[in-house]
Amino acid sequence: MKQLNKIENIIFLVGSVLMVVGSGAQLFVQRWAPYVFAMGAIAFVLMQLKQRYEGRNVVIRRLRRMMITSDVFFLLSALLMFANQGNFFGIDRLTYISYVHNNWVVTLLVAAILQLYSTHRISTELDREAKKI
Repeated sequence: MKQLNKIENIIFLVGSVLMVVGSGAQLFVQRWAPYVFAMGAIAFVLMQLKQRYEGRNVVIRRLRRMMITSDVFFLLSALLMFANQGNFFGIDRLTYISYVHNNWVVTLLVAAILQLYSTHRISTELDREAKKI
């Protein structure tokens, strides 16, 4: 995996901290929470997309695709946080409550689980690959 430089690592960490702060503030119904979470998610996703794998290991490539899927879920969570502020999709109230209201938690949970699993497995596979050499 391509390593990030020092500045990119700082952006990566700040993005993850902003995501935690934004999701925590959203639980306390703060109006600024989706903005903070979205900025953090964008920074986190962009830095994670910069980390490329150029090897031929199929398992790592599959895990990398899982990681990108989790990035999409992080961005979807940000969108649903904005939608949770008000019904900007223009759908009726019952449909909004059923499908949009507070469902950012579900997409955030899916993203976090995929991220946790793929990160752990990628590091294990990279260690195995390094031992073969």
